[in-house]
Formats: sequence, structure tokens, C-alpha cells
Amino acid sequence: MVFAPGCALMLYKPDLVKNVHLMLNELFGEMDLHLTCCQHEPNLEPGTVVVNICPGCNKRFTNDYKDISPISLWEILAESDSFPFPDYSGHSMSIIDACPTREQEKIHDAIRILLKKMNINLVEPKNTRTKSTCCGDSFYGLIPVEEVKELMVKRTSEMPDNEVVVYCISCVKAVYNGGKNSRYLVDLLFNEATLPGTLDLDKWHEELNSFIEAH
Repeated sequence: MVFAPGCALMLYKPDLVKNVHLMLNELFGEMDLHLTCCQHEPNLEPGTVVVNICPGCNKRFTNDYKDISPISLWEILAESDSFPFPDYSGHSMSIIDACPTREQEKIHDAIRILLKKMNINLVEPKNTRTKSTCCGDSFYGLIPVEEVKELMVKRTSEMPDNEVVVYCISCVKAVYNGGKNSRYLVDLLFNEATLPGTLDLDKWHEELNSFIEAH
């Protein structure tokens, strides 16, 4: 078993990666931190279980590398009786389900179990779970940046609440660009504020691509 935090989370909050890694070690014993980007050959032993956070990583580990077994952190924590879930006292939030998980109903279910365990009142948007629409970021590089931002505004405007749960770092930026407040799921689990970081999409994707090439 290894823990693959994903490139975006490593860029976003390396200390949060350490917290998750320590928690997983306490639950399952010592496991390696796998920092090879999912876009590169993982070079893992056949049968390795890869605990992942990034929706894109989960999709690639599932579809592209048949000799390993991915499982999301959300699925693991949904079954946990020992994790110290913070209590958000019935605070209302909406949610954007990440594109790579569109057909992964087990992930949608696990995330909603986590939100319930944290006493978050989830107000679902019209387009959600398997019918969720893209935050806009998937169109980066295919259409002009200003049109991508327009899509982000459009998608964010569909959210019934001003605070929006996301579990993809690019979705964090999309929601902020769309004019509402992102609540990144790992931040929620560790009772931390979600930071927008750079909202310049060209700069963000340049940082991400550089990290991917280096790992």
C-alpha cells in the first residue's frame, strides 16, 4: 500500500500531505509516499494498493495501470470510526463533483458520508453526482482563457450556497474565479481554511505542468 497525494495537492499544501500521510500510517502502518505523477509509469509492484486524493489520479490508476488497485482517501475515511472528524454545526454548503469521478458513484457516496460525519448540511445543486457538469478547468488549453473563466462563473452560479465543497484543486480555483468560496475537502477534514493561491489560470497550469514534468 502506498499514498499518492497527487501533484496539485503537493503544490497547494505540502504540510497537508504530511498530515494525511501520518494519519494513514497510524491506520495501516508505515506506507511509502508515492510522488511519481500518474501521467508517468508508476513502477509499482503488481497488486499495490494506491491510496489517492486527486480525482484525475484515481481515474488514471483505474484505467491505465491494470496491475494496481486504487482507492480514494474518501472511501477509507467513510469507513473509519477513529478519525477525529471536526463538527461544522450544520453549516450549509453546496458541492461540485469532479469530472473524473462522474461515473464513480462509490466516491460520490463516500464524500457525502464524510460531509454528514462533519455535520455539514449539503445543499445539492441541480447538476450533481453523475450529472455534474465541469467547473470549466477541463477546457483550459482548448478555448481562450477568458472563455474558460466565463464557464467557471456559469458553473459556480449554479451553486445554491455561497460555500462550495470541492475535492479537486483546480475546482478550488474555478469556484473562486466564479465568485464563491471553495471548501476543499481535505481542508475540511483537518479544519483548515481553503486558500485560493494564484487564480491566474496560465500561471497555475504552468506551475502544475512543471511539477508533473519533474515528477
